[in-house]
Amino acid sequence: MITLKDIKANDKFCTFIKWAGKCMEAKGYTEHGIRHCSYVSSTARNILTRLGYPERVRELSAIAGYIHDIGNSVNRKNHGPTGACLAFPLLMEMGMDMDEICMITSSIGNHEEETGSVVNEVAAAIIIADKSDAHRTRVGRGKYNSEDIHDRVNYAIRQSKVVVDSDRKIIQFSIEMDKTSSIMEFMQIYMTRMIMCENAARYLGCEFQLVANGQAINNQSVISGGRVDEESA
Repeated sequence: MITLKDIKANDKFCTFIKWAGKCMEAKGYTEHGIRHCSYVSSTARNILTRLGYPERVRELSAIAGYIHDIGNSVNRKNHGPTGACLAFPLLMEMGMDMDEICMITSSIGNHEEETGSVVNEVAAAIIIADKSDAHRTRVGRGKYNSEDIHDRVNYAIRQSKVVVDSDRKIIQFSIEMDKTSSIMEFMQIYMTRMIMCENAARYLGCEFQLVANGQAINNQSVISGGRVDEESA
């Protein structure tokens, strides 16, 4: 069976990820290279691990998370469906099972809020992982633009993490922001993404909880304890 290790060793996937990062950098977007891909991969796997999904499903989520943004090597617009179309022949070429390919490509094709929706457990996991990668490390070194709301918001986030309380079935995304930006600005650009995370958590049988500077944002009480899946850094 094809594993994440095989994907990472594939020169074609590596090239797509490299060019996706370069194109997004040229457009002035936050970091979308290997760091982001690795974060989404490991966080998606950890979410499904905490919730008790089978090992193979967790591996597929790690693969989908790692290659979810390769469509950015073509264009930012519709990069989810584009990425799915790019991944399909490469996964076929590697000899992956067709059902597994469809699980991965449907997840990639549905991870963006403009056109996507939660179609399976792998899609749910990579949606939460992708949208939770908000942190100052996503702002390009030496390229911080105070006039750009995305730069301001991400630079203000000094700590972010995803916690899964498997007993209470709660997935929590928490951020700690400084005064470089504000919670209002965060919600201005993240509202639709957080709604998508709510839908993803619901698909996984959980509630989604957004916490900013210790305060619950989406009318849920703040959980304590649980397990940290991944911290953006």
